[in-house]
Amino acid sequence: MNIKTALNWASSELSNIHDTAQLDAEILLSKSLNKNRSYLYTWPEKHLNTTQLKQFQEFIRKRKSGIPIAYLLGQKEFWSLNFIVTADTLIPRPETEHLVEQALELIPKQTSWKVVDLGTGSGAIALAIASERCQCQISACDKSSAALDIALKNAHNNKLNNISFIQSDWFEALVNQQFNIIISNPPYVAAHDPLLTQGDVRFEPVSALQSGTTGLDDIKKIIKQATNFLLNDGWLLLEHGFEQHQAVQELFKHYQYQNITTKNDLSGQARITFAQIASTN
Repeated sequence: MNIKTALNWASSELSNIHDTAQLDAEILLSKSLNKNRSYLYTWPEKHLNTTQLKQFQEFIRKRKSGIPIAYLLGQKEFWSLNFIVTADTLIPRPETEHLVEQALELIPKQTSWKVVDLGTGSGAIALAIASERCQCQISACDKSSAALDIALKNAHNNKLNNISFIQSDWFEALVNQQFNIIISNPPYVAAHDPLLTQGDVRFEPVSALQSGTTGLDDIKKIIKQATNFLLNDGWLLLEHGFEQHQAVQELFKHYQYQNITTKNDLSGQARITFAQIASTN
């Protein structure tokens, strides 16, 4: 089978399941051949050898079953950094880059602010900030040792060393520590939300997605407990569901935060809310 025929076959196999069938086919064939996508159209008559064809057919079978491209490739780009991802970690999403952008707006350049990323997963948020604010002291926490192993590998692969990794269920292992910024993309999907049974989400760790009957259990816990872990005038930044911004704002108000702000993602959906702890001076 040559490249052109292989692409046509794969695109047809995926066409009724994924709206990105052609792109998925190109990405997976490129991976099977260990070539970039432009090679596929430069050499459409090149034949796949037996090993390449077997690998490609297996990729298409798995993608057809719904397994995300990122898990098949074992990697995902975020903030121009390359991240290892496995079924132990949430796949980094483009909208989470808005959370990083907001943190960078708040963190002055050339300062040694203390920043903690709660529920770091693959380390995407923590490493993105570490890459832009090399003098900051970044902590990345997750209750999953498997996720922390992946995050540590990602730090090594991206040559970032201004970051420490801590196994912690939210603030549990951070006793007596305080930070200028606490940032998190916590679980925020309601337990019975149909989203959990759709698309790529079906294959991601439920513990990184689901949070009680309203999806707000972990967000409430973080907002409540963060008051004990923020330095004067410190900031808490959270990603949340697009319909949760009013509830999140109310939680910030209830726990007496100031300067509460919600910002939209590129699709115009309310995606992040952040607020500042009141100064005790």
